[in-house]
Amino acid sequence: MRRGPSTLNCVIGVDKPAGMTSHDVVGRLRHVLGERRIGHAGTLDPAATGVLVIGIGQGTRLLGLLGADGKSYDALIRFGSETTTDDAEGDVVRTAEVPSELGQETFARSLLSSFEGRLMQVPPAYSAVFVDGRRAYDIARSGGEVRLEPRPVTVRSARLIAIEPFEESGAAPQGGALCWRCHFDVSKGTYIRSLARDIGRRAHSAAQLAGLRRTSSGRVTLADCLTLEVLEREGRVAVEGRLLDPTHLLGAPIYALSDERATEAAAGRRIKAPEYVSEGKRVCLIHKGGLVGVWRRVGSTLCCDVNFPQAIEGVRPR
Repeated sequence: MRRGPSTLNCVIGVDKPAGMTSHDVVGRLRHVLGERRIGHAGTLDPAATGVLVIGIGQGTRLLGLLGADGKSYDALIRFGSETTTDDAEGDVVRTAEVPSELGQETFARSLLSSFEGRLMQVPPAYSAVFVDGRRAYDIARSGGEVRLEPRPVTVRSARLIAIEPFEESGAAPQGGALCWRCHFDVSKGTYIRSLARDIGRRAHSAAQLAGLRRTSSGRVTLADCLTLEVLEREGRVAVEGRLLDPTHLLGAPIYALSDERATEAAAGRRIKAPEYVSEGKRVCLIHKGGLVGVWRRVGSTLCCDVNFPQAIEGVRPR
């Protein structure tokens, strides 16, 4: 595994399979690609699948700039019980009847729409939220009581896809339990597990998240993603064929630098701002087809937010 400068500097999307942590995916990629500097943005629970944004080399330094983006999910909500983790991985802590109206599409759509907009959400006890300097899941696993404060989140869309009976391992429906298949567009920091729990409570029942697939993370969709099978089979060839455009991910205008300006920018010197960049806004500095910096307009000049000593690949002409 390389210890010097990375020979890949990029961002890719991976379709995370079920049964792996996000860190497991990173570890697998380090082995497959022979690169140590690999990271991910937006952790997915082990049971969840879908879009996981991966930074390689200098691309890892870009991940923190993507953190404000929203996410989309396809979710399966099972009614009838709540668990310690708010999903199927935990122990059942409460059961409840499943009212007949939960099987009615009109009722389901109305209830889901009541969650749209800005709301205060209590994260799951088994989450990565810090409580007095410790992760909530560490406290919960050690048997301690987790007290989490509600946090503001935004549900841009909560849409019903289908209502169906609950089935487990091909067995018949259990006790009349049913599931809602839903699609959610949410802000950063929104827990779909908490949404499932709260939907059950508002329906005068109980619910847990029985399945989750992330369909987008910021500007990255499932169509942009590689599977681990393809990555393990084709390695660097697969990566080089599916690079994500870092300027598109940032949603910022680009400024192509001359060799002279590129030298000034690499040294961190302020450079004259182009007219199309508004005050306080970011701009992507491009040199020889790669992203070499993300700068911000202050007055009449551009100031450095971050430079990339090795250019991030994948920039496409606009």
